[in-house]
Amino acid sequence: MPISDQQLQTWSHQGSVTQSKATHESIRAVLNSTESPYYLKSFDDFLQGSYANDTNIYADSDVDIVIRLTSTFYHNTDDLPPGEQAAYQRNHLPANYELPDFKRDVTAWLRRHYAGVTVGNKAIFIPGSGNRRDADVLVSAEHRYYKSYSGLVGPLYNEGIVFETANGRRIVNYPRLHRENLSNKNQATGSWVKRTVRVFKNMRNRMIEQGYLGAGVAPSYFIEGLLYNVPNNLYGHSHLVSVTNCLNFIQNSNRDDLTCANELHWLVRDYQDVCWSTANYERFRTSLRHFWNNY
Repeated sequence: MPISDQQLQTWSHQGSVTQSKATHESIRAVLNSTESPYYLKSFDDFLQGSYANDTNIYADSDVDIVIRLTSTFYHNTDDLPPGEQAAYQRNHLPANYELPDFKRDVTAWLRRHYAGVTVGNKAIFIPGSGNRRDADVLVSAEHRYYKSYSGLVGPLYNEGIVFETANGRRIVNYPRLHRENLSNKNQATGSWVKRTVRVFKNMRNRMIEQGYLGAGVAPSYFIEGLLYNVPNNLYGHSHLVSVTNCLNFIQNSNRDDLTCANELHWLVRDYQDVCWSTANYERFRTSLRHFWNNY
């Protein structure tokens, strides 16, 4: 039998934000200190992830912070015609302070202020202490994906971030665009999208606890992206109606047509750092159906 509307409503509630807010403010103060070795460079910082997107549930603990170097930016001009590519190259100057330098300096600065700081494959992990939650700091630089470089209208580009993995591979993503698009869709559906995302994240956690799904198969980022694809008219009326409609959409949709919430990346593709692998997506979709039918 389906899960009751009352249970789904309970799962739709947002987790605590007080500790997350305090954690962010504490780490942000350190990152923006005038005494840091990178302070004279141009940079900004912002939140990403569940807390930033208002989709955090009570089981969420980490606070995800992005610090982005803006005095140096990286680019992709592959879609520009040859003349515009040549114009870009004429105007582009090499940087004397790059992403690896910035990551080195941010890491050293955080280690001066927090115990137990470790550098993971993508982010710098700061363990929680007292009322401060665990946090991940993603060190990045501005990235521009150029759509035009014309003297008539000026450069047109999608602005994102680029960061490096532990082995030096660079990954480009668009967390601010993800957040903006998700918020716009939430508003367009009368605030149903984000509460439904929280329901699916709670279901994901219980699927892991009950052995339906392995840990790490369905990250929150991809669940948000998946539900972003559900048409607006399928949300609303009740939690049971919204969740049932989303489940039917997931089971019947063509995975190759789904996009991430940033609308610039496909949601499901193999061998892509920013995409959900086909195998993991299908595991989630199959496990979701079994969990729902056997609850």
